Amino acid sequence: MHKHYDRHPTGAFSMVNDASMNESEQLKVLRDRIDSIDDQIGKLISERAQCAQDVAEVKKSANPEEAAKSFYRPEREAQVLRKAMERNQGPLSNEEMARLFREIMSACLALEQPIKVAFLGPEGTFTQQAALKHFGHSAIAMPFSAIDEVFREVEAGAVNYGVVPVENSTEGVVNHTLDNFMTSNLKICGEVELRIHQNLLISDVTHVKNISRIYSHSQSLAQCRKWLDAHYPNAERIAVSSNAEAAKRLKGEWNAAAIAGSMAAELYGLKVLAEKIEDEPDNSTRFLIIGTESVPASGDDKTSLVVAMRNEPGALHNLLEPFHRHNIDLTRVESRPARTGAWTYVFFIDFSGHAQDAEVSKVLNEVSSRAADLKLLGSYPKAVL
Repeated sequence: MHKHYDRHPTGAFSMVNDASMNESEQLKVLRDRIDSIDDQIGKLISERAQCAQDVAEVKKSANPEEAAKSFYRPEREAQVLRKAMERNQGPLSNEEMARLFREIMSACLALEQPIKVAFLGPEGTFTQQAALKHFGHSAIAMPFSAIDEVFREVEAGAVNYGVVPVENSTEGVVNHTLDNFMTSNLKICGEVELRIHQNLLISDVTHVKNISRIYSHSQSLAQCRKWLDAHYPNAERIAVSSNAEAAKRLKGEWNAAAIAGSMAAELYGLKVLAEKIEDEPDNSTRFLIIGTESVPASGDDKTSLVVAMRNEPGALHNLLEPFHRHNIDLTRVESRPARTGAWTYVFFIDFSGHAQDAEVSKVLNEVSSRAADLKLLGSYPKAVL
């Protein structure tokens, strides 16, 4: 038997066909090679984990106060994930490669101090899925029943970060999240973009032919409106606090179904009767990571701010003109009624760049001089995954 390998153009090894080997022998050669690679991977992961511990010790020695803080650095992790994707030569996708690195970093960080993350619950929501996507499964994710509770937990220092939804590609912004930023001193530390797949779920007691009510969050019901009109036009659509809450209700109702994600189905032991029932194929939701500290530039960043403008003609033009003149890419402009002053509005603005960038700094100074009030919500890495 001959172990005969050539290096694949990607840098991996591939077995050259050898007529002298039967299928069983070829498989043994491949499996032996996989075992050898697995051994190398295991040693390298352990070496990386030791390096991460050494970094933590250096930080503690330089500043003992760091011992009580999280060692998570959003800008550093974004850079590592981007490099992993740039180096990737297949056959795994860039997203899958980055996801693997995310879990390695999450596990290494947890050796020192697991990150505590508050999210809009209960368990099984898309917000929990976003939290795990961003921080990895070694983080301690804690559910809370309202967005303002997530803000309070982070402000109190009970958790390191919070995850809240901010906008959906189909249904628009989550106003409750924007309103909390108007009164909170927390900063945006990152963002997560999550592809949203809605599923119709049933329990083991459901009579499929007799489904007369469908539970879900109001936004999910809206995202599946056309599908529901076509398949369950006569079923009552009942909005509840979350998709996970909808899933929890099914165990005791034989004539009900729920719309939720796959995580809720697994968590509550439900069956997927129909999958991907969202009306828009590119349905996605953006989530924000909130924390107490500012994030240094990562090299590919976004900045968010809220601006109150004086109630006068041309106010919006005066607000946006400096961005155009300095060639700053605006990614979102959203207006909300101000809490003080009749018919006065504030504007939530997202744009490419970091507050430390020279051109961005000029724009912020100009806008501040024209605005009644300006609040920088944060500069943070653009979503990598």
